[in-house]
Amino acid sequence: MNDDDVALLWQQFRNSLEDTGNALGLSGYNWQELAVYGVGQLLVTLMIGLLFWLLYVAGCLVVRWLLGRLGYGAGPYRTGRVVLRYLLGLATLVAILAQYGAEDGVIKGMARAGLMALAFYMVWQLLSHGLINRLSRRHLDSSLVQLCKNTLSVSLMALGAITVMAQFGFDVLSIIAGLGIVGIAVGFAAQSTLSNFIAGITLLIERPFRIGDWVCIHGQEGRVVRIALRTTWLRTRDNVFAMIPNDSVATTDIINYSAEGPTRLRIPLHIAYKDSVEQARSVIMPILRAHPRAINNDTLGPRVQLRELADSSVILSAQVWVSAQDVEVKGRITCELLELIKQGLTEAGIEIPFPHLQLHLDEARGLEPVFGRGHAADDATRNH
Repeated sequence: MNDDDVALLWQQFRNSLEDTGNALGLSGYNWQELAVYGVGQLLVTLMIGLLFWLLYVAGCLVVRWLLGRLGYGAGPYRTGRVVLRYLLGLATLVAILAQYGAEDGVIKGMARAGLMALAFYMVWQLLSHGLINRLSRRHLDSSLVQLCKNTLSVSLMALGAITVMAQFGFDVLSIIAGLGIVGIAVGFAAQSTLSNFIAGITLLIERPFRIGDWVCIHGQEGRVVRIALRTTWLRTRDNVFAMIPNDSVATTDIINYSAEGPTRLRIPLHIAYKDSVEQARSVIMPILRAHPRAINNDTLGPRVQLRELADSSVILSAQVWVSAQDVEVKGRITCELLELIKQGLTEAGIEIPFPHLQLHLDEARGLEPVFGRGHAADDATRNH
């Protein structure tokens, strides 16, 4: 391709651009002046941004020095840095809008809305910290504290959004009415979700169990790992997570093994009638006391009680108390004790009976028609 061809292509390209500009009504503009103006505005914007960034760095140094002199920690410094960054960012935005010729109403509305948003943020910071400190002193559940904090946050955010929108001339009442209608429609469409949400709030207020408790809900036994607004999470002994809807949790029987502290394990045992209960107790009690997870004191010490005189055995109950933290492994504790008790009773010569039936025939009179009187008695004696 020679130079003439290149020149021809360039001329066609320029003609195409001119035709496109004429079609869009852009003819008559001095593009060179526009480019110079755009570059100038961009440079001014960069200078404004650089100026406010330098002010931010200097302000952070001043705030850190001042808080250090007053003896405050890192928390107030982080809050002060956020507030300073927000104010300088708002000032930068207002300056850039004024540079590009925005209307005075827009600039004033932006400034008022930004300051009001900052005011709501400061109120949220103060109220949330005060609320958490007050609730923590009452030793409330962490999930309930989080619920109160989230409720406060959502309320302030909604009020702040309405206030900010009002600064730009929006009809707030119409928006609220529209949101109310939408809320009613969503409520009818999500009744189960709302039911679980309300049940979750009820559980957090009534607190039938807390995070870390070992409970049985709907036949699921496990440790509570989370109480959300819609579901309750359990971790079973098999390390399986079960998520139960709060609506079902609130309407079913709840067994809390950890609420009152130590839990008693009852282990049923059978011995033969010919063996002594006191001898069996002297064998079993040392085994119960020696277990490392058993509680041994005057109030919650282990014991062995006679519970029932059954048809073919004497039923004893070995009882041992374990702490609330060991409820998760109560099955393992029971198995270990059973194995040790079985070994101890066997070594002591105490019989552990099993169900069996003994049949006694008096002279076998019912067999006389078949074998005769003498033969029936002899056969009965030989067979039994």
